[in-house]
Order: sequence, then structure tokens, then C-alpha cells
Amino acid sequence: MAEAYQRYLVPTVFGPFAHDLAERAARLGPARALELAAGTGVLTHAVLATLPSVEIIATDVSASMVKLGERRASGAVWRTADAMDLPLDGPTFDLVLCQFGVMFFPDKPAAFSEARRVLVDGGSCVVNAWGPLDAHDFEAAVVAACDRLFPHHPPRFLRSVPHYYADVDTLVADVEAGCLSVVDVEHVVLEGRAGSAADIAAGYCLGTPLRAEIEARGGDFEAVVDEVAAEIERRLGTTAPTGRRQAHVVTSRPEH
Repeated sequence: MAEAYQRYLVPTVFGPFAHDLAERAARLGPARALELAAGTGVLTHAVLATLPSVEIIATDVSASMVKLGERRASGAVWRTADAMDLPLDGPTFDLVLCQFGVMFFPDKPAAFSEARRVLVDGGSCVVNAWGPLDAHDFEAAVVAACDRLFPHHPPRFLRSVPHYYADVDTLVADVEAGCLSVVDVEHVVLEGRAGSAADIAAGYCLGTPLRAEIEARGGDFEAVVDEVAAEIERRLGTTAPTGRRQAHVVTSRPEH
């Protein structure tokens, strides 16, 4: 799953937002940074390219993601770690970053509380999360195709997890519950161009937890990928389809 995620989704869906967060990190000028839910290292790589002197520890709960991330962003120190119970002393970091990972934490305020614990006074926590599903052209197409294929028991992952923070006020409330004070909220809309509709379809069907939902429903992966690709082409075109995506970017600092 990690390989499919990296190959098909990272360049188009996650890469542009990684560059956005890396530029924000550069403006803050940290000496020591911690990344939560680093995945395969798309943000890690962008931060190292923008801030080559930064000392960064990249963490993820998935050992397979960490293994791939180590190969892609070897300039970071990689550790398998639970964001809700970090095996790190604090306060030691100027910056905590998380790209599209906060939605996955089972106890979100606990994760933000851990971020607060390891931040030095004056440090910053910067996270992003997807906006509404209908503001994400690729995922809206994937959901529509899967609803059509599985009308009696449609997959729920894309609706319930990646867009958990569609309402930014919910994200702000969880950040503040972790004893962080929100200082900035921005809504960022970026576009991503895919090599083909089939690539994006394969990325979502094979490289995300949607894969397990399709398998549990007895779906034929080849047929599902074909149907998702056809829906993407209907909505976004057949040649290098381009989709817009909206994300919330929330910056916070430790409360005193």
C-alpha cells in the first residue's frame, strides 16, 4: 500500500501541499523540527530541500511507511512512533509539523497535547487537513464511482476519515483541547495534475485504506479501478486530468 500511495498519489495530491507547508516552515526558521504521521516523506523531503540545515525527526506509526520514508528523505532521523504517546523528551523542538495526518489519530486532543509537550516556548505547531469532500475533485470522483459500484454498502473511508476536519472549527477545537493556542487559520486551494486518470484511480484503490473496503465487499480491483478512472475522466478530462483541492492550514503555539 505504501508503494502505491507514493507512486500514484504523492506527486499529484500531496506534493503541492508539502511545498506549501515547507515554505511556511522556512519562514519560521526552526533549528529542530518534529514531523508527525510523516508517511513516505513527501513533506520531510520538501522541508529538507527548503531548510537544509534543519534537524528533523520524522515519525509515523506505520513501519512500512517509515521504511520507505527513510529511503526518500534520508537526511531526517526516522522513527516508528505513536503521535499520541511520543517516545521523545520535551520541550526540545521549535516546530511540529503534520501534513494530512491529524484526521487519523484516534485521540486527536491527546496528539495535540503531545505536540505541546515537546515544543519549546515560542515554538509553533503547523498542521493541515482536507476541507470538504466536494472541494476535492479527485476524491469526490472516487466516492461517486464507489457509490455506484457498491450501492447497498458504499465504502465510507474517504467520507469519514480524510475529510473528518471538513469544518475547520472542529480542528481548531481539538488543537485548543491539546493546550495549544491557535494563531492563524488559512484555507488553501491548490491544483494537481495527474499523469492519467488510471494512475489516480489506482492510487486511491490500492494505496489507501479504501483498498480494504473494496476487498471486504468482494470487489474486483481491476474493474473498480477502471470505473473510478472513467468517472475521473468524465469530470476532469482524459488527458492529464487536473483537480483542485482545498485544505485548512492551522498554526498554533503553546499556551502559557
